[in-house]
Amino acid sequence: MLKRGSTIGILGGGQLGRMMATSAAQLGYRVIGYAPEGDNVMDSLAEGFVTADWDDSAALADFAARCDAVTWEFENVPVATARSIPGQAIFPDPRALETAQDRLNEKRFIEDLGGRPASYAKVDSTHDLIAAVDRLGAPGILKTRRDGYDGKGQWRIGNGREAEALRVPDTPCLYEAFVEFDAEFSVILVRSCDGEIRFWDSTRNEHRDGILAASHFPAGEVISAQIDEARELARKVADALEYVGVLTLEFFATHEGPIFNEMAPRVHNSGHWTIEGAATSQFENHIRAVAGLPLGDTRTTAAEVEMRNILGSDIENAHATLTDARLHLHDYGKAEASEGRKMGHVTLITLDTRS
Repeated sequence: MLKRGSTIGILGGGQLGRMMATSAAQLGYRVIGYAPEGDNVMDSLAEGFVTADWDDSAALADFAARCDAVTWEFENVPVATARSIPGQAIFPDPRALETAQDRLNEKRFIEDLGGRPASYAKVDSTHDLIAAVDRLGAPGILKTRRDGYDGKGQWRIGNGREAEALRVPDTPCLYEAFVEFDAEFSVILVRSCDGEIRFWDSTRNEHRDGILAASHFPAGEVISAQIDEARELARKVADALEYVGVLTLEFFATHEGPIFNEMAPRVHNSGHWTIEGAATSQFENHIRAVAGLPLGDTRTTAAEVEMRNILGSDIENAHATLTDARLHLHDYGKAEASEGRKMGHVTLITLDTRS
């Protein structure tokens, strides 16, 4: 268990790290960030911040020496960077990054645990793509195996002609057949160092252009009927990885049951509502797990919750939303409000639905 005043290092400098740093300070810990040059919004809330490349061994060694424990805030931190931190000090184990960073490996890992991903095929050439579309059908999505998120690194394939015309990227890819689904949802859990697991309530997730637009609780009957099966898979994933911290699995709710979409070995956008809507937020419980503290209660404390992302220039008028006293605004402090960029979020809390 980390003592009061200990230092937690965070690899990455974005909004997830910023919200983790807030929870760490609340629990009496200092935070140091590490990330390459960029709009590192965590910097203003950390006691120190190291700006250096992911492969700068000297900077990483100095960073690690200043930390009592280290975690990360996004899944594209290079595995070699995470492995450069002494094994007893990095949480979760970098195996989680290795698994999640390659979509092909991730799907095979899920299948080995009894989960069901969307039908898929490995694609390394146009010939592979045409064969995949012929076998799995269209429409579907071609995805890079690495680095894609929020709709990036993805191409919709409507038919065989589009597959023939598409210039396949010079990087390993994966073709996924479309899934006919009724809803999308997340399973978010936290696992402690001694293997205790707690789940937050699942939300119904609404995406637009590949980016999460909103999360809603209650999630609805269709999702509720599939949560137990989805949670069982998430539990297997966490245990297999000997995971420590917050882990997220995304699912499609279908007439055949939950279909696995993807895994995020970190706190997650669809869990931001837990800051105001749960007894203990995902950010606090992640820090608790990393620090070896007892986990907090994950029960939902509101009758209804809605979290909406604020994208791009919409952040300029975000204060106007506060005319609704039920709303809670989180501005991430980013300098550049480019189109589609997550600039903040609002959470609408309804404590009592009785008229």
